Amino acid sequence: MKVLLLEDVYKLGRAGDVKKVAPGYGRNYLMPQGLAVLATPGAVKQAGRIQKHGEIKRAKVNLELGGVAEQLEGKLFTFAAKASETRRLYGSVNTQMIAEIVSEEIGVTVEAKQIESQPLRMIGKHNVAVRLTVDLIPEIEIIIHREGESPESALEEEEQEALRVEEALVDILEDEDIDQDVETEDVADESELAAETDLTEEDTEAETEDDETE
Repeated sequence: MKVLLLEDVYKLGRAGDVKKVAPGYGRNYLMPQGLAVLATPGAVKQAGRIQKHGEIKRAKVNLELGGVAEQLEGKLFTFAAKASETRRLYGSVNTQMIAEIVSEEIGVTVEAKQIESQPLRMIGKHNVAVRLTVDLIPEIEIIIHREGESPESALEEEEQEALRVEEALVDILEDEDIDQDVETEDVADESELAAETDLTEEDTEAETEDDETE
């Protein structure tokens, strides 16, 4: 179905746009929320007016939250959690938890749906986007560390894990190179053997021809 957007909808479009959406999404979410209407010929005629109204509203909101976006960009937040020896958490740091700590920090309510992230389940540093508006999407840093330890220890642990993975990858590549060298030598040996066999057969044929000639 086609709808006319009355408001900006993240990852879909801006006010005044005509978009094709799944019927369920349009009827069960966009329309009840007042975000869109059916794109009838009469509604589409209003697209220009809706677009201008949306631009004015967007500019106002961007101006109001511009300072908040600057305040958040690159800001560091930390979470203490229980984790296994493999750095995996016993649980997760979810969008609601992140929204709460961000809201407390900046004094502006941020909802979980504005946090662009899957639940975080590993010790270490994570970059997460916070969608304030369709135009303002600052990125924050989150460090998850073990309970009773410092955030710096989580970064060291993450770095050590990365080095272990890199070393393991190097070992695998070296083993593959050795296997390829062995295969190349085997092919070369087979080629030499085949060449020797061909020469032997040619000599035999030549001797046979000589015997027949005599």
